Amino acid sequence: MSSASARLLKLFEGHRLTPTQRRIAHCMVRRADDAPFLSSVELADLAGVSQPSVTRFAVALGFDGYPALRRHLRETEPAEGAETGPDGDPANGVNEYQQAVHAEIENLRHLAGLLADPAPVERAGALLAASRPLPVLGLRAAAAQAGGFAYFAAKVHPDVRLLTEGGSMLLDRIDGCVRAGATALLCFALPRHPRETVEALDHAREAGLTVVTVADSAFAPVARPGDLLLPAAVGTALAFDTACSPMMLGRVLLEAMCDGLPDAQARLEEFDARASERGLFAE
Repeated sequence: MSSASARLLKLFEGHRLTPTQRRIAHCMVRRADDAPFLSSVELADLAGVSQPSVTRFAVALGFDGYPALRRHLRETEPAEGAETGPDGDPANGVNEYQQAVHAEIENLRHLAGLLADPAPVERAGALLAASRPLPVLGLRAAAAQAGGFAYFAAKVHPDVRLLTEGGSMLLDRIDGCVRAGATALLCFALPRHPRETVEALDHAREAGLTVVTVADSAFAPVARPGDLLLPAAVGTALAFDTACSPMMLGRVLLEAMCDGLPDAQARLEEFDARASERGLFAE
């Protein structure tokens, strides 16, 4: 990676960018030597976006507009040694894909630090184990996390209800869970946060459910006082967010939930026996 590319990656680091804005960022990294001299129209053409998108991108980085961003790039001196660092630092000889992996590793390290206090996860596990049924909510980008959790949870929990579709039926389904005896709802909430998720959680709280949320930040728009919110950062180095940390936290929650289900091991053994009888898996 050139020193110019490394400086650009450092500039973009830590900013919440939309997929379109990340496309612009990646284009600038690929054309790092030319970036300080490109007009907004030229950059828009190269990135395949509109000129106003380039302006919004510059503002998202904290500049008054694209001219201020370009002026900053022209005035910034290259960081010495940025190309040949021997320590594997993302800014030293590591490409943008590797940098994304390094960022995810840091997110997992941060999660490990948070789990040094296991009390919040243990409390969440007990709440989820006690809820019959257990609704698991995740819309749009969070649907995969919710689906993964629900798939495994159903092997040990007697009644898991996956909610991954919005629309007018969503609130009805939450009401159905409440009528059936649910006491808690697990939500996976990832950027960009759908308004429907916020509305569904408000409805769940009004219905008396305790909300346990895995979110990208304790300051996510879904957070409310009284919820049990467990933060797990997402990666933002690629065009679309990466969610290794939320996925890992979901598996930790499964483990904690199993601790609250006395017959969890028996259920798993029963599933394995039936799977073997049916030849369910190829191995």
